[in-house]
Amino acid sequence: MAIGPVQLIVLGFRHPDFHGEIIAELERLRQSDTVRVIDALAVYKDKRGEVEVEHLSNLSREEAVELGSKVGALIGLGIDGEAGMAAGATRGAASAEDGIAVFDDPQAWDVLADIPEDTAAALILIEHHWAVPLRDAIARAGGFRIGDGFISPLDLVAIGLIAAEEARRLHDLETAATVR
Repeated sequence: MAIGPVQLIVLGFRHPDFHGEIIAELERLRQSDTVRVIDALAVYKDKRGEVEVEHLSNLSREEAVELGSKVGALIGLGIDGEAGMAAGATRGAASAEDGIAVFDDPQAWDVLADIPEDTAAALILIEHHWAVPLRDAIARAGGFRIGDGFISPLDLVAIGLIAAEEARRLHDLETAATVR
């Protein structure tokens, strides 16, 4: 089975007010075969910068520790303290033995450092099912990914895609929690 492009999304919450809307939308996307949630972690960074982690899934804590956290492995965070870190390191070493370079980019994204203190975050690893046929068509044509990234709504004004008022509203929606 082909796996689609995989993306790690980090969502911050200053004062979470959950009503099930986020999970319902992720479930709708899964039902439509648009995306699949591979793994998800809830992280809380307190005012001193200490981090608490909880695995978000229907697995028991023991199953999550046994199977490992894919997000935790990506960002170097163990789901079960030192034991979890050791398990992640072992998996990474096995990949390196197979000739796969793991975490060798000095410019790599430090996800945990980006989470502001006294903030909760949801780290969601999703697979984009919708992109599999497009990616495969690009590969068949000899193409390859050079880079990717989300574009700020404010940048869309410069190219005339949306009006400044709409861009400001969308920007504020996307970044509201970062403003104290």
